[in-house]
Amino acid sequence: MSIDESSPALLQISRRRSIVTAKQCCDDGTGTGAAAGSPVIALVGAPNCGKSTMFNALTGSRVTMGNWPGTTVSVSRGVWHTTREGVPCSCVECDSIDHTHVDGTTKAPFDMTLIDLPGAYSLDPVSPDEALTRELLVDGPADERPDVTIVLCDAAHLARSLYIVTQLRERAMKVVVALSMLDVAANRGIEIDTFALSEQIGCPVIALDPRRRRGADNLVRAVHAELDGPVPAPRTLLEVPDPSLDILDADLVREDERFAFLDAAVAAGTRNTGQARVSMSDKVDRWVTAPWIGPLIFMAVMWVVFQTTTTIAAPLQDALDGFFSGPVSDGAHWLLGLVGLGDTWVDGLIVDGLVAGVGMLLTFAPLMALMFLLLALLEDSGYMARAAVVTDRMMRRIGLPGRAFMPLVVGFGCNVPAISATRTLPQVRQRILTALLIPFTSCTARLTVYVLVATTFFGRWAGTVVFAMYLLSIVFVIGVGLLLRKTLWRTMGAEPLVLDLPPYQRPTARLTASVTWVRLKGFLRTASGIIVATVCAVWLLQAIPMTGGEKFGEVPVGDSAYGVAAKAVTPVFAPAGFDTWQTTSALVVGFVAKEAVISSWAQTYATDEPTDEHAPGGLGAEIKQAFEQSSDGHTLPAVAAFLVFLLAYTPCVATLAAQKREIGLRWTVFGICMQLVTAWVSAVAVFQIGRLFW
Repeated sequence: MSIDESSPALLQISRRRSIVTAKQCCDDGTGTGAAAGSPVIALVGAPNCGKSTMFNALTGSRVTMGNWPGTTVSVSRGVWHTTREGVPCSCVECDSIDHTHVDGTTKAPFDMTLIDLPGAYSLDPVSPDEALTRELLVDGPADERPDVTIVLCDAAHLARSLYIVTQLRERAMKVVVALSMLDVAANRGIEIDTFALSEQIGCPVIALDPRRRRGADNLVRAVHAELDGPVPAPRTLLEVPDPSLDILDADLVREDERFAFLDAAVAAGTRNTGQARVSMSDKVDRWVTAPWIGPLIFMAVMWVVFQTTTTIAAPLQDALDGFFSGPVSDGAHWLLGLVGLGDTWVDGLIVDGLVAGVGMLLTFAPLMALMFLLLALLEDSGYMARAAVVTDRMMRRIGLPGRAFMPLVVGFGCNVPAISATRTLPQVRQRILTALLIPFTSCTARLTVYVLVATTFFGRWAGTVVFAMYLLSIVFVIGVGLLLRKTLWRTMGAEPLVLDLPPYQRPTARLTASVTWVRLKGFLRTASGIIVATVCAVWLLQAIPMTGGEKFGEVPVGDSAYGVAAKAVTPVFAPAGFDTWQTTSALVVGFVAKEAVISSWAQTYATDEPTDEHAPGGLGAEIKQAFEQSSDGHTLPAVAAFLVFLLAYTPCVATLAAQKREIGLRWTVFGICMQLVTAWVSAVAVFQIGRLFW
């Protein structure tokens, strides 16, 4: 059943904000669109149909992609460079008036703004992101809608993909249909006649391959032809609902008419070749998505990823650590000495603060790059969508909504976009519950701390320990989710996960490298800003003396404002076995960002005066010694308790900001309290039980 424009479901969504228009989205001052007055082209389609891939191919942008729905939860903008003759512009300088090409012809550039909208199967919104798509396409004023709408359709599921096309064609809009997944359709014995299909639905139909950028020329020409042509008349309904019918019956009549139109269009535009065969994807899925074998395969794949990451990245980390602690630090000391700032507070801030803190973070760049590379390979191959299906089965057994698993998967990369991805869920209560559970998913920021602690205490088993932390993350999500479902969300019903599984395919080097670089750059850009600010704040607190007779910048860390404040909090963690002020202070700083835990440790131990000249050197040795002292010899249980607390408590202030935006301040505060209680109780339990055996 469709949702009428006056229905309560749509009005509930629309009342929260004024109508947003496509032209407004392209004129928001970000500089990511074409010049003012340029045509606006909207890119729409079902979730996971390849819209973001196509958007990146046409604009040269680097929109984050994933082989699951919910990756795009907001509007992305980019400039689509073409010429007035209707071909992509590949000239070096696209800002000149004319371009002379190798064939001697002169072609004028013609830029358009391309907007990538959240995935939607229809114009009937059941979630905020789908409501946004409707607002931009049809609810805004006619002169503020996109000039042309490109609908990307899956050729292997043509009838379902064309449903939104029928809704758009019922309005006076310029529409171009782009067909992808033609190879999958061919494997299923489906042959598509784009000309016959175009005649039937009343708009251009173009075949293309977004991943390999094939068919872009024809798409450009079709869009230019629509821009130059008149607005087509709306499609005439074959069966008009009787005005005497109520809203529900009228909607049912309209739906029957649409499906009849779709059946006729698909029948006219497709032909069954009778050569359908069981694809390689289907054969592999018999094992990969099996109820019992599938989860085992998923865990084995993840173990290989983490073990490979820690093993290969370890030598590179050691080399970078030696570089920053040696030549970079020595060079900074020497340069500061030349300008008369050696052995001053400036020297301490730059060398012991910025170089030590930021340098420690940068040592993890190879680790993160390798991790992002392996995950990008899994995504581009199509396996991650299968992992979603496998894990969704386990989640649904405890009553969590099926669609909620998609944001949770995104959370293993970063909690912030994962919370934004809860917009794909239709019910408010589902969005709140999922947003409260996402902080328990281990983001990549936590990974840096896991690796440091695991390599320090567990050596060659570090990869297995990191893998165990990710399994524990899933346990926390399931356990806390089950507890909340049995208490606050007893009456909430679960929904099945509906997901189009992409075919297995050979990962492309260009796409894999692009995704890896975008994620690594995003991690370094985000982390670097936070780390620099945190390092400066921590150093300032470490430089302020709290006892008489000490000078600014020359006080032992334990006697500074930083050390005194940390010591005040330390007794809280005594039952968990890690009640040293150095460790406590690192966890407090971790509220800002988990990457700051390592930089805080590096700063603290770099500025702390050694009491024993024979004490072991290196950050790892200092951390090991601190855990041995605080746990009374029960080192491994204390380390395990620390890792559990690190996993369960509040990820970062950016996550809190995202939660406040999506679910409100009250539920955000509730989430902070829940995470702290869960983290402390779990850490204490792990240490107290573990000390009985180790």
